[in-house]
Parts: sequence; C-alpha cells; structure tokens
Amino acid sequence: MKDKVKVLLPYIIIILVVLFIKAFIVTPIKVNGESMYPTLEEGDIMILNKTAYYFNEPERFDIVVVNMPDEYLIKRVIGLPGEHIEYKNNTLYVDGKKVKENFKHGVTANFNIEELGSDTIPLNTYLVLGDNRENSLDSRELGFIREDQLLGRTSLIILPFNRFGSVN
Repeated sequence: MKDKVKVLLPYIIIILVVLFIKAFIVTPIKVNGESMYPTLEEGDIMILNKTAYYFNEPERFDIVVVNMPDEYLIKRVIGLPGEHIEYKNNTLYVDGKKVKENFKHGVTANFNIEELGSDTIPLNTYLVLGDNRENSLDSRELGFIREDQLLGRTSLIILPFNRFGSVN
C-alpha cells in the first residue's frame, strides 16, 4: 500500500497544483460570438488572468471577461468609475475631452451614459463595449458592469496557432 501511495503522490500533487492555478490564477477562455471582431474572432482561445485585478484597478481599453448569469462575455473597458462617457460621430469623449481609441472597432452610434440613468459611471462599476459596435451586447444594453463581475483581464490568444500572440 505504501508503495502505491509513493508512486501516486507526485501525480496527485501535480493535479492539485494544476487545479489551484486554473481556479485562482489563469485559465483558458473561448471567444463566443462576433462582438469583439476584428480584435478577436469566434473560436479564439485566450488566457484569462484572474489575478490582474487583485492589486490593480481595470484600465481603459483592457479586454475583460464579464461574468453574466448565463454566460461569460468578453468586452473592452471604455469608461471608469466617476467618468462621463459620450460618443459623438464615432468619437469617444471622456469628461468632455476627445480620447483616441488605438484599436480597430466598428462604428459607434451616438451614445451618452445619461441614457443609462446616470451623469457619471457609479463607483465600483465600468462601461464596457464590444469592438464590433454594431453587433455587441454590452453596457449600452446591459448597463454598468460591477467590479465583482470582472473575472479578470485577457490579452493573449493561444489558439488557433496562426493567431497566437498578444492583442493589446
């Protein structure tokens, strides 16, 4: 019996370490849908960094995974707590100042966060949008996303191999 335990112990330890890493540190996540196109494509497999926001706050333009009741959504942080966000003529304005979005995205229809019932983004919440602005279920319909709904940040595509690399 001791010999069997001695043989199995390293495998048990490896399994426990892998489960710990997957549960608390990083895990693969699959892109479903086209809401982040052209940055991400349906079927891309990415690495979700679950520790990204343990010690840091989300930053504008981070790609995040949002925990919704029935699914995970992959979106981009556009607005931070306390900010007033508006889109006019496909241009982002933060607190009245034009901000350049340095990534490809679809045309963003005119939008003002006052449509969500607030002059500024409430504390501990974020405004998130998909890059495929014409075809994305995001804060414009869902409202502000609570900080505790953010599972982490993702920026590394691991599959398919021809798309391997960082997206930020």
